[in-house]
Amino acid sequence: MPTTSELPPKLIVIVDDHEAVLAGTLNLLQTQYPDTKFLTGQDAQFAKDIIAQDQPDLAIMDLSIPPQANAPAQTEVGIQLLRDLMTDYPQLNFVVQSAHVRSLVRLKPAIEMHQGGFTISDKSAPMREMLTKVDWSLQGLVYTPREMRVKLEVKPEWLEVLRLAFQEGLQDKTIAEKMCISERTVRHYWTRVQDALGVYPDEGKNMRIQTEIRARQEGLLD
Repeated sequence: MPTTSELPPKLIVIVDDHEAVLAGTLNLLQTQYPDTKFLTGQDAQFAKDIIAQDQPDLAIMDLSIPPQANAPAQTEVGIQLLRDLMTDYPQLNFVVQSAHVRSLVRLKPAIEMHQGGFTISDKSAPMREMLTKVDWSLQGLVYTPREMRVKLEVKPEWLEVLRLAFQEGLQDKTIAEKMCISERTVRHYWTRVQDALGVYPDEGKNMRIQTEIRARQEGLLD
């Protein structure tokens, strides 16, 4: 069962062209977040308009959606919509529900740069699993499934955060000063390297300790 974020979201936007999926997602989230406002739609134009107008805390969207009402659904429409939204709203949290996860590979550079939460939930997974991805995204975490990765991919700046944290024992504030970046950027690097290592919230476990264990297993730390 997911751990609910400390501050419940004020507004969540859900976009899916299948009415049954839309209704099921909405009902589940209304139970989990009874004080949250929800707006639902079925096409890319709705998503653009409502996000620009209402600035939600989270956008949950399918990839295969039509550009506007009464048009055919296309995965490329969802891909382009995500690309545009991540550019225009770099701190917006996303959950992508899709049966076409591999098509998100072409957005990997944009996902890596995105400052908000970004998680992916396979449509074939149980709905409770989707709730977990919602909670993780609201916490600003990143989750990309293994099929999007061909190998362990880490950037030099992520490795420097690991080194300063686990070899020099520094806290995030001091790491930020050492690297001449903001603490927010340090936290951003943590979410990216944890996703690369497959480290996600697990009740009763410390994520930083789990990150160190996995980093040593992968040879990223001496």
